[in-house]
Amino acid sequence: WLGLKKIYSITKQDNYLLRIELQDWRGSRRHIEYSFSLGGPSSNFTLQLARMAGSIPNALPEHAELRFSTRPGDPSCPQGQPGGWWHSECEETNLNGKYVTPRSRARLDRGKGLYWKPKKGRYYLLKSTKIMIHPTDLKSF
Repeated sequence: WLGLKKIYSITKQDNYLLRIELQDWRGSRRHIEYSFSLGGPSSNFTLQLARMAGSIPNALPEHAELRFSTRPGDPSCPQGQPGGWWHSECEETNLNGKYVTPRSRARLDRGKGLYWKPKKGRYYLLKSTKIMIHPTDLKSF
């Protein structure tokens, strides 16, 4: 992964879109796009999102300041979520968790894997994820 300092240095130069592509264990592929802003090191790389389009329900809070954390989870949550991510609630999404196969159906293992969980929707245990950025004005790219 590119790293937050490099991503920040790229995105502060222009307006960018964030595209997240997800594949579940049944082979279904879905995506979601956000306009976003990423703060620098002094703000702990705070992320703000606004959904633009996609084929999957939103699972990340919009218009809220999400701080990046590498802690093994939020201490107020019953189970910690491993991996660095923009956590804001106990169980919404984690695209930097452990790689958990479908054989691991135990709730504790599932919550530590790669997943996407909309507030009012299905829990997507993921096989693969892609997180990409591109300028909003592709002509300048």
